[in-house]
Amino acid sequence: MAEKFLVCTLNLPLSPSSIDMNATIRRIDQLTNILAPMAVGQIMTFGSAVIGCGFISGWNLVSMCVEYFLLWKVYQKTPALAVKAAPKVEEAELKQLNLHKETEPKPLEGTHLLGEKDPNIHELEPEQEPSCASQMAEPFRTFQDGWVSYYNQPVFLAGMALAFLYMTVLGFDCITTGYAYTQGLSGSILSILMGASAITGIMGTVAFTWLRRKCGLIRTGLISGFAQLSCLILCVISVFMPGSPLDLTVSPFKDIRSRFIQTDSMPVPTPTETPEITLTTEMHMSNGSNPANAFSAMTASSESMISVSLLFAGVIAARIGLWSFDLTVTQLLQENVAESERGIINGVQNSMNYLLDLLHFIMVILAPNPEAFGLLVLISVSFVAMGHIMYFRFSQKMLGNQLFVCGPDEKEVTNENQINTSAV
Repeated sequence: MAEKFLVCTLNLPLSPSSIDMNATIRRIDQLTNILAPMAVGQIMTFGSAVIGCGFISGWNLVSMCVEYFLLWKVYQKTPALAVKAAPKVEEAELKQLNLHKETEPKPLEGTHLLGEKDPNIHELEPEQEPSCASQMAEPFRTFQDGWVSYYNQPVFLAGMALAFLYMTVLGFDCITTGYAYTQGLSGSILSILMGASAITGIMGTVAFTWLRRKCGLIRTGLISGFAQLSCLILCVISVFMPGSPLDLTVSPFKDIRSRFIQTDSMPVPTPTETPEITLTTEMHMSNGSNPANAFSAMTASSESMISVSLLFAGVIAARIGLWSFDLTVTQLLQENVAESERGIINGVQNSMNYLLDLLHFIMVILAPNPEAFGLLVLISVSFVAMGHIMYFRFSQKMLGNQLFVCGPDEKEVTNENQINTSAV
């Protein structure tokens, strides 16, 4: 959803209303992230997986119809979308050709020799079809031109910083959900945690608009990055807390070949019966009704949840800084990229986001066992830190000595004064 949001907002007009528009669209996105996982999680926990899949399928069909209807309404209300603009380069060449014809002296009638072609008669020459080699090299030339244009942008480091944030397992995707199931969390609890992360995401959009007006756009990204890294420290601490499955004696790359050939699925504890509950029941039955043994078993069960609790607390709290930083980079791309190059820069930016996202899936494929998840957490935090270091370097280049002077940017103050003057 974030990539689709970036595609839609890069073409917004550059005005103060686009700032609020970006935040509003993101709030709508986060509101859907609150309701959807909570509803599906409760249905699959208290109903069945079949009912949950049917609900998701039906909802997608209804949403598709609504989406196409809204797109059709936008197309009907915007007549300019039905007009295809002619390329400016072809228009300029056509005008130049017409001017050349008007200024060129016309020869007298009958002065050309027999068999000589009349200069006023232009024969249509057959267009040369591009060779097979040039057709094969065209995607590589397009890739090269896009990357060169992306690298020469003043917001290059800011875009790379955003891409590095995709190289992480600290998000509510299938990887974190699978790890949570191995730690005994149920689908109902996970849905509540996803709703909480969406609430913190909405808080991030509110913080973005407030910080933008108080501190300026570039400093908002710095503050957001510091907030995200501060919250991710809880995830680092969770790796070494009681209940963490981290075991450095188990090599994450052991039997890597058999993982691609083995067809047996890994045993996953059911959400309704965690290993801690089973252990408590067995001890209670074997020892009769001894309260001391039952209390010690409950204490061990609570200690085993410390690690996963700190992990999700850090992930949820970090969403405030994450979404605020995402909105900051999106706004920077809108304001600092020329309109004629926004499509190219947007394509390269999305490709970098997808590439780093693919790398984190490859990392999990190489080390899928829960004992190695702690290492994946440390690697993820390292990539997030490198991304924010890139953004800090970008901020130094843009603001210089005014980096730590809190206040609106000079460019923003100038734009606001021009808007107020034109309004008067």
